[in-house]
Amino acid sequence: MLACALGRQTRSKVDEHVINELRRLGGLQKHLFNQGGGVLSKEYSQVLVEITKAIGRIVRPDAGAE
Repeated sequence: MLACALGRQTRSKVDEHVINELRRLGGLQKHLFNQGGGVLSKEYSQVLVEITKAIGRIVRPDAGAE
């Protein structure tokens, strides 16, 4: 009812915590990439892409049906 009244989707506290944790993990992954001097850049890139997709699925649940 609240989502309808506001005209936007609402997220639960759990969703917010999961998104924040995924963002934290993405930041740590980026830090490791920078510390490694680009070694294994393809693998780091793949992990960051998957983290970004996971956040997208939480923010827009209908995006998971790709």
